[in-house]
Parts: sequence; structure tokens; C-alpha cells
Amino acid sequence: MLKGEGSVKNIKKLPDAEFDIMKVIWANEPPMTTTIIMEQLGKEKEWKIQTVVSLMLRLVERGFLRSEKHGKERRYFPLISKEDYLKFETGNFMKQYHDNSLFHLINTLYDDKALTDKEIDELLKWVKERRS
Repeated sequence: MLKGEGSVKNIKKLPDAEFDIMKVIWANEPPMTTTIIMEQLGKEKEWKIQTVVSLMLRLVERGFLRSEKHGKERRYFPLISKEDYLKFETGNFMKQYHDNSLFHLINTLYDDKALTDKEIDELLKWVKERRS
């Protein structure tokens, strides 16, 4: 969390469009503006400025962003870090799809041939390092 401002307990799953905006916000130094979001994401997504403004306001309402008026423009600051949100999403994913079992997740990836031999070697090395 950033500067003790949001709460991991209050995190809710974001719709894809809002998550896309948060990824841009997390990748840049705050403050962010709707103009910056439009430059980095809006044109790619073919969003109108009103869409970006609405999404930013929803993120403020959900507690992901804080906004400040600066002249005619609003500046936005993240209240929840990318790391905290990913912990939340990963935890939900593990509970919902893998019964909180890392073994079940890895087994699914292995059975689906989603893991390469190199990734398996890296995983084994990682486990050995953590056990030392």
C-alpha cells in the first residue's frame, strides 16, 4: 500500500477497463491526468475522453485513486499499490480455482504443458533457495 492510504481489506476486483487504467498509473510517476491516460491508453483502446474521465472517477470512488483539482485539470494519485492489488487478485485466483493449493496450480500448468523445462528448473532452484 502507498503511504498507508488505502486498505488491502477494502480492495475489490476491478473490471478490465479500470485495471487497464491502473496499469498505466502504476507504470508512471504520479500525479497522473486524464490527458496522460489518453496519450498512453485511450487512443489504443479507442476511448473518448468522457470514457476515461468516467473510469478515473470510478477508481476514485472505489478507493484506488485520490484526486486533486489543479487549475482546470484533475491530478490523480494511486492509493493502492500494484503489488497489493496483485496479491489480492492472486489470492482470489488461488482460492477460487485451485483450493488455495500451489501444488494444484503447478500441476495444472504442468499438465497443460504451460511450463517449460527451463521454468521447472527455475522453480526448483527457487524452492531450494527458499528452504536454505
